[in-house]
Amino acid sequence: MSKISPYAKSQAGVSVLLIVSWLLLALFAIIIGYLVLNPSIVTKPATPQVETSQELADTKNTWQPAIADSTQNTNPDTPAPISSYYEAVNRAAQSVVNIYTTQNTSGQIYANDPVLQQFLERYYGGGTPNQGSSLGSGVVVSKDGYIVTNAHVIAQADEITVAFNDGRKARAKVVGSDTDSDLAVIRVELDNLVPMAFRAEPIRVGDVALAIGNPFGVGQTVTQGIISATGRAGIGVSSFEDFIQTDAAINPGNSGGALVDANGALIGINTAIYSRSGGSMGIGFAIPTQIVERVMNALITTGKVSRGWLGIEIMPATDNPTSIESRTGAVVARVWQDGPAAKAGVQVGDTITAIDGTPIKDANALIGMVAQKSPNSTLSLTIVRQDKTLNLSAQLAERPNFDQQPAAQNQGTPQNIEQLQQLLQQLEQMRNSQQH
Repeated sequence: MSKISPYAKSQAGVSVLLIVSWLLLALFAIIIGYLVLNPSIVTKPATPQVETSQELADTKNTWQPAIADSTQNTNPDTPAPISSYYEAVNRAAQSVVNIYTTQNTSGQIYANDPVLQQFLERYYGGGTPNQGSSLGSGVVVSKDGYIVTNAHVIAQADEITVAFNDGRKARAKVVGSDTDSDLAVIRVELDNLVPMAFRAEPIRVGDVALAIGNPFGVGQTVTQGIISATGRAGIGVSSFEDFIQTDAAINPGNSGGALVDANGALIGINTAIYSRSGGSMGIGFAIPTQIVERVMNALITTGKVSRGWLGIEIMPATDNPTSIESRTGAVVARVWQDGPAAKAGVQVGDTITAIDGTPIKDANALIGMVAQKSPNSTLSLTIVRQDKTLNLSAQLAERPNFDQQPAAQNQGTPQNIEQLQQLLQQLEQMRNSQQH
């Protein structure tokens, strides 16, 4: 066996030591170079300035805005622009119709008065009845030919003509009309109709809205805007108001037309505008689809809408916009004799604050809530009378048709006819005196 000499061992140890030394030197050089290139690592951080007590006091007394939480953003700052609503409009326009109505205007006011009829025939020759016409819009809601429009569009119409988007025309018959909501249903006998789909999700303020109708009779027109507000009431258009407000241009002739969303789904029936000029001023109102559906079903099924009636009149609201006091409830101004409220013990001056435990904000909320109840249903009333809270129970009756009552009251009486005869005699004497 060979042996390694001590000299060889010494040479090997020197070689290993030399290699380790060079490695350590190289590592040290790398560290020095890194520190030279990144001086901030060895720089002592600046000492933060401490706010004085005066600065802290000034900060507490200064209004600070709330900072939005960027993690809650759902829309990008620069959304991709929508180049067209063609698909939505093309889908919805198939269901929107133009409505033209005609009515005989000559002699209608005096049709039941033989004295005035004789006067008109003698001095004006009778003549051919004049044809008055009006226009509006409507929405096809079923393949069976049912069309929803406004009650005021077809009011007193002797003939109703419906013009469709595909060029067809047809005569329509009135299925039913509800002036309290300003809605009506008419029907045509045609095939291959395309009903408009109702939006399933609730609308939101800020959603895109498209109004489709026949403004000023120029033909089917589309305007675009947004939902400006919901739940608008107290406008004075109809008895029961829960309108959608939009800035999409709505003009005369748009009444009864469709208000649709960005996908062409129906969200409301256009019914009125706020205007000082007669044209659109950016404030239009539409009846939401939940009311349209309820009224439409009632008119098709029974020909009328049955609503609950409490038998009271509410004192007009006189809210002062500068007052900081909040007022809730509805003050009773009149109680109909033998009505549901009278039988329940409601008195003039009572403030109704809740129905079935639901707080009442104002008169519009009370009217709407009672109208949604069916006749003969029972509800509980929470009222305040002379600072005392009382709970009463009332069984609702069916709301009367108040539109027919003034007509019955204005019918001619023998006294009216006698006065008209005297007036005609005076007119005839004046005519004879002028001839002689």
